[in-house]
Amino acid sequence: MAAPLFSLCGISHVFPNGNKALSNITLDIQEGECLFITGSNGSGKTLLMRIACGLFEPSSGNVFFRGVPLDKARNLRSSVGMVFQDADSQIVGETVVEDIAFGPKNLRLPKGEVEERVRFAVSAMGLTEKRDYPPRRLSGGEKRRLAVAGILAMGCSAIIMDEPFANLDYHGVVQTLEIIKRMKTEGKTLVILTHELEKALAYADKVVILNKGEIRDQGNADETLDRLIPSYGIRDPRKTYARAADCTWLN
Repeated sequence: MAAPLFSLCGISHVFPNGNKALSNITLDIQEGECLFITGSNGSGKTLLMRIACGLFEPSSGNVFFRGVPLDKARNLRSSVGMVFQDADSQIVGETVVEDIAFGPKNLRLPKGEVEERVRFAVSAMGLTEKRDYPPRRLSGGEKRRLAVAGILAMGCSAIIMDEPFANLDYHGVVQTLEIIKRMKTEGKTLVILTHELEKALAYADKVVILNKGEIRDQGNADETLDRLIPSYGIRDPRKTYARAADCTWLN
């Protein structure tokens, strides 16, 4: 059996001020899985995934990428991309195509391959008509699509999305959901960090509940929500929808 994409083993983190942000987190993320990590603001979702991606060093514990210690994993950057909550923080190019090309260029790919990857990503994310636009003129939903396009251009098979619906209007949420649905259909690994379960829970293969830096529960969406405790600060979307499979803003 192949090793999980990520294995987080006993991850803990304490900030210099003594605040314990994560406590003994052990979690496997499987290839091709659509995993939802949910919890109220401050539960540790973003920090945990930044540690998984090697963007932050934990106080203790180990991260393995496809069975290899993270510090020895050679293809992490070209395999996993993270879309931050603030899409503007990821904009580096003067135009849409320049922004998408930034990652492949940093991988030192040949010029022709970079151009081909950019063409593919622009088309895949429906940004062809905006290819020469300044990225900061894009809508919130389009900026999410731009961030994903940059990840696709790098050849990543796994995408982590941090609060992907934050600060988006209805149209932007729908655009983002279309990305999630498409990536899931294509078999990519998706990790969605969100407390807005009513918008996208239908696409979850597994749900992990974080509260105060600890995993409180994990498993099938409906079964996990059946065990939900109010103190976790998570709203059960099934008060509006009949079951988890109905929780989506896509028609």
